[in-house]
Amino acid sequence: MAHMKDKMIKVALAGNPNVGKSVIFNNLTGAHQHVGNWPGKTVDKKEGFHRFDDKLIYIVDLPGTYSLTALSVEEMIARDYIIYEKPDVVVDIVDASNLERNLYLTMQLMELGANVIIALNKIDLAEKAGMEIDPRKLEEELGVPVIPTIAPKKKGMKELVEKIIELGEKRSQARGGKMLRYEPSVEKFIERLQGEIVSKEKLVKLFNPRWVAIKLLEGDEDVIRKLSEIEGGKEIVEKGAKLREKMSMELGDPEVAIADARYAVIKSIVSRVVGELKRLTASDLLDNVLLDKYLGIPIFFAILWWWFQMAFIGSAPFCDILGDGFAALSNALTGLTGHPFIDYLFFGEYGIIQGIGAVLSFVPLIMLLYFILSLLEDSGYMARAAFVMEKAMRKMGLSGRTIIPMIMGFGCNVPAIYATRIIPEESDRMIAILTNPLMLCGARLIFFSAIAAAFFGAYAGDILFSLYALGVILAFAVAIILRKTFFKGEVSPFVLELPAYQKPSFKVAAIRMWDRGSMYLRKALGVILIGLLIIGILTATDAETFTFTTDPERSLVAALGKSLAPIFTPLNWDWRLIVAMIFGFVAKEIVLGASAMLYGAGEEEIASKLANLYNPIDMYGYMTFILIYIPCIVTIAAIRQETGSWKWTIFTVAYGLALAYIINLLIVTLGHLVLG
Repeated sequence: MAHMKDKMIKVALAGNPNVGKSVIFNNLTGAHQHVGNWPGKTVDKKEGFHRFDDKLIYIVDLPGTYSLTALSVEEMIARDYIIYEKPDVVVDIVDASNLERNLYLTMQLMELGANVIIALNKIDLAEKAGMEIDPRKLEEELGVPVIPTIAPKKKGMKELVEKIIELGEKRSQARGGKMLRYEPSVEKFIERLQGEIVSKEKLVKLFNPRWVAIKLLEGDEDVIRKLSEIEGGKEIVEKGAKLREKMSMELGDPEVAIADARYAVIKSIVSRVVGELKRLTASDLLDNVLLDKYLGIPIFFAILWWWFQMAFIGSAPFCDILGDGFAALSNALTGLTGHPFIDYLFFGEYGIIQGIGAVLSFVPLIMLLYFILSLLEDSGYMARAAFVMEKAMRKMGLSGRTIIPMIMGFGCNVPAIYATRIIPEESDRMIAILTNPLMLCGARLIFFSAIAAAFFGAYAGDILFSLYALGVILAFAVAIILRKTFFKGEVSPFVLELPAYQKPSFKVAAIRMWDRGSMYLRKALGVILIGLLIIGILTATDAETFTFTTDPERSLVAALGKSLAPIFTPLNWDWRLIVAMIFGFVAKEIVLGASAMLYGAGEEEIASKLANLYNPIDMYGYMTFILIYIPCIVTIAAIRQETGSWKWTIFTVAYGLALAYIINLLIVTLGHLVLG
């Protein structure tokens, strides 16, 4: 084991978002990878292995980040991993077509003293844009290895691995490349403080002295706090504060002065390694249309509409196959145990197999939605969608940064709520958290897909799109109210880099699809199964005698639903819809599974069962209620954790219930008035 450890090289992949980091990670690790969470965080931790001859390379894919200033969770994770885990090599994936912006992170990695290799990715896109980049010249300027790569075509991967091994085996050698000095007015403060730090032995063992000096002059609170806990650190912090004050008097804000100094060095380097850039590129022509102030938003909604239509049409045959399969399985297993209660509970007309089958039969739709979303993300369009929506969102009281958690909310509200940590202003973040449950998550989509197919046929995709749009419109409306009442003030600024357009990787999209979509399979075998089991037992238990019954109308679950019926009579619900809604509090997938069990219908039969009881207006109203009302129990826990307040958690539940009832009542009342 020790022998293997000696040969293992620890590598961290760093880079801005959308530089192709995921593709390079998948190229290197293949099937030998694992996705979990960073300790104490909800940010994905991707790790894997690559074997080359007798060398084993352990690779960690750090969260994509534009800098290491530790303002966001992703920046903190990336920075702390490099400082404290001390990887043998840090591979900095740099977008060659956006060199100047990407080298800002490179500069900070070099300041940290990391053993950097630059993977100069998307070199083909840079060439198409008319840029002539000299990798050897860039290597000479920075003093670190530069490997040109084209990740989707796996070009440069072998050379990258060889360079990782070469540098990884030189662990004791000095790191960080060249000492890139800044303009004298800034450099004099860094050198003075650096000289003080070098005299503190314990600090030097833990941190790169130059990096500490820069961080103290920038006023980095995290570094100040950590240094204060180390012997001799408080003295350095105090000296840093005095120098920062002096620097502020001479140069203005020290953080801005240092950032400007970095960019001055970067511009100088880029001017020497990059040739002339053509005036107009294909990317420019596309952006002229997609980012147009009049066309941009309609195009965005048209793409969303196409996304839902493609997913619904493409997944329909697979959903039908799964639905038929579970119906056949339920019939085949009827009477399997010979015990009436057990057979009824699991295999009967109102059994758990019917419920689970209804849930799982729509997993192909979820998978295809995620696959298309991944393709849109990789192509570079989703960043442009955020840019297009930013101006409208600011008018609605939402920060442009909120678009990322909102889009994540289309998958699951839980990680979307945790993703609000990227929003620096607390009031903006609170508004984003409190409105995110209105996003139509994948769990609700399972139920909506079944009902839309049953009641609206060929227009099912349009109905789904309208529900997505309704959720977004209501989120904007609630945000405006919150901004004008509880969270008054200016919306924080939003800065976003637009990545170059690129051909998306189908392999990466498939992996992301599985990572995101497999969550529903795990939930179906866990919490959803437990929820349906409870409903099944209540359905099979007589409300008066507490004995076994095959008549749902006499059951405990019917008694529960009927006791609440007067509240929902104006919405035209029967007790079964009430019960399905109540159990949806545990997990939204249960709404479909419970409906299938309570109506004694599988994925195929639920259409005719419901069509005999309801009309499209009533069912559309019911779908809007499920869209808006109480978030699932895990989402509520996330809201409580991120707001740190039961008051705001209860507020979210209360306004959701009230808004759901009002919107449902309006749809049913106006719908019947207009359509008779």
